[in-house]
Amino acid sequence: MNRRNSRINIPGSFILIVLTIFCIVLLFINYATGFTGGPLVTAANYLFVPMQRGVDYIGSSISASNEEAKTRSELIEENEQLKATVDELTNRLTSIQLAQTELDELLTLYELDSTYKEYKTTGAHVIAKGTSNWFSTFTIDKGKADGIKKNMNVIAGSGLVGIITMAGQHYSTVRAVIDDTNNVSAMILDTDDNCIVSGSLKLMTESGMIELAALEDSENKVATGDAVVTSNISDKYLPGILIGYVNELETDSSGLTKSGTMTPVVDFKHLKDVLVILETKKTGD
Repeated sequence: MNRRNSRINIPGSFILIVLTIFCIVLLFINYATGFTGGPLVTAANYLFVPMQRGVDYIGSSISASNEEAKTRSELIEENEQLKATVDELTNRLTSIQLAQTELDELLTLYELDSTYKEYKTTGAHVIAKGTSNWFSTFTIDKGKADGIKKNMNVIAGSGLVGIITMAGQHYSTVRAVIDDTNNVSAMILDTDDNCIVSGSLKLMTESGMIELAALEDSENKVATGDAVVTSNISDKYLPGILIGYVNELETDSSGLTKSGTMTPVVDFKHLKDVLVILETKKTGD
């Protein structure tokens, strides 16, 4: 008979079960008899104390892992809530800033309307502009249906913007005083000396100014900073509307007139709202 075949193979799991049962029995005997010390306690210390420590360690690790996962989940949820709150507050702040800007613009128009209270006006929004970087020509959202006609004067900021060149039923186009094709008969407010204000996009781009020419200042009373307004002899512009301020002057070659530059009072880079004066210049024609 083969010796290898005669060996009895006992599974390792069976031995582990037997040892476990044996240890449990020993512990039960120790508990029942109240016997402490000796080989039973020693065996228990060697077998069960490391086992208990291992179980405790695994339990603690699982608990810590669960707590960490819970904390991470709570932090992610809290972070998402904070982001939503920040977005909401940002939107509210933007709305408040837009409302404040619109209010400031309306207050400016109200003050301007009070300055020229002898004229009836209507407010309008700028809805389009020409190809220039400046608002030299632009479109507003009111027209014939709102009582607007060609050659009506347009104001904003602190003074003259330009003139209506075409009125549709619900929109109109405006040519500003800074446009290259625009010439305004003007005068110096303090001296009543007449002059011509001419638009110049090139000069506006370079220095933020436009041209002033044909100034009749024989007594040399006009100085830098003097206000320039529309003249009473203009054929299209109503009198006394502020255009800007004298910047510098030089005597022309003829020696009879002066030319120079002036700074407009209107911000032609950021026009959003304007007032249209609902009457045209009466020339007696």
